Amino acid sequence: QVQLVESGGGLVQAGASLRLSCAASGRTFSWYVMGWFRQAPGKEREFVAAIRWSGGIAYYADSVKGRFTISRDNARNVNLQMNSLKSEDTAVYYCAAAPGGSISYSVRPYDYWGQGTQVTVSS
Repeated sequence: QVQLVESGGGLVQAGASLRLSCAASGRTFSWYVMGWFRQAPGKEREFVAAIRWSGGIAYYADSVKGRFTISRDNARNVNLQMNSLKSEDTAVYYCAAAPGGSISYSVRPYDYWGQGTQVTVSS
């Protein structure tokens, strides 16, 4: 059974940093794309960042480019380092996995989702 479990959310002030982690288990993710999405109250879920499990170039939404970094470590975690946080980054952040090697900014290809972790940035 596939499980994606996020951790690391919290309440911080604007300008601070947070590191989110997604622990992936239950199958081999070698041919998967791992993504981070977020959803603010009253808004649709939106793409944040993605990377292929096998490595390579990372992809980012324009709103987080230069501030967020997605990475995968040998412990089967997919991490999202968030620096220079802004109030508009406040949302529930979700880890997701999509089969195949194509990077997608849409939620559709992502078959597996974590339960989400709340990030609140106060101004």
